Amino acid sequence: EALLRWHHPEWGQISPVDFIPLAEETGLIIPIGEWVLNEACRQNKEWQNLGYPHLRMAVNISSRQFKQSNLIEIVSKALQDSGLEPQYLELELTESIIQDSKYAIETMHKLKTMGIFLSIDDFGTGYSSLSYLKLFPIDSLKIDQSFTRNMFENTKDAALIHTIIT
Repeated sequence: EALLRWHHPEWGQISPVDFIPLAEETGLIIPIGEWVLNEACRQNKEWQNLGYPHLRMAVNISSRQFKQSNLIEIVSKALQDSGLEPQYLELELTESIIQDSKYAIETMHKLKTMGIFLSIDDFGTGYSSLSYLKLFPIDSLKIDQSFTRNMFENTKDAALIHTIIT
C-alpha cells in the first residue's frame, strides 16, 4: 500500500492523521492524491523493471477524489505514463464513497473494466448496509482495525468479523 508521509523541515514528521483531513477540507487532496497515484504507479513499474516480483500496489482514493468527473482519465493517464498494467493497481475506497451509489457504481464499473482491483478500506466504520455490497464490483473488504485489534479479547468484535467474512 502506498502511504503518504510528510517530513516538514522545521516541525519534523507530521502524521497523515493531522494533514489529510486538512487537505480534504481545503481541496488540496485533489493534487496530492493525483501525485500519490502517479508516484505509486511509477514506483511499482520501476520495481518490476528492476526484476522484483510483480505486486499489486494499493492507493487510497478519497471521497473528494472519487467524485471528480475526470477520475477515470486521471487513473488511465497514471497507468499509461508509468507503463504499469492495470492489474497491478488497487484503488482503496472508503465506505463514504458508496453513499452516492448511482455515481459510485458507474465509476467503479469503469475502473473494473480497465482491469483495476477495487477494495473498500476501513470497512465497518461507516453506516453502509451489507446489502449495498452486492451492488458494487469490489474485489475485497479491508475490515477496520477497530474491530480486528481486539478480536481475540472481545467476543463482539470477533462475531462481527466472522459475520463480515461469512
